[in-house]
Amino acid sequence: MMMSLDQFVFSLATAPYKELQRRRNWKHSSSSRVGARNSSQFNGPGEDTITLTGTVAPESIGSIASIKQLADMGDTGDANVLVDGAGNVYGAWIIDGLDETQTYHTPEGIPRKIEFSLTLKRVDDDMISMIKRKKEKASE
Repeated sequence: MMMSLDQFVFSLATAPYKELQRRRNWKHSSSSRVGARNSSQFNGPGEDTITLTGTVAPESIGSIASIKQLADMGDTGDANVLVDGAGNVYGAWIIDGLDETQTYHTPEGIPRKIEFSLTLKRVDDDMISMIKRKKEKASE
């Protein structure tokens, strides 16, 4: 297992990624001052995004169904726990975007290669408990 996003596991059998990029920001507000540099105050963490890029080639690695599963997860808008293969928990993340490029199609139109880019956005960890409560109420 390379990484998992809730129940979706990134691996050679599903959708392996070849690159992980992470961008983190921190919020600082500033106030103008006469005759001096602006004052700055730290306001906490800002945006945190991860972009996973990879390739699915159904005849050798990954599956087309995995790309569809990621798109279906994005359609729900739910936050999911992100955990890497070493067991490090990254927190709660939503699927913010999924780009795919299909090439080398069979005569039936099935792609032999799909390059993908999945963008995840960090949300408050409280979102996970809120979604679980919402699902429990719906099943009652």
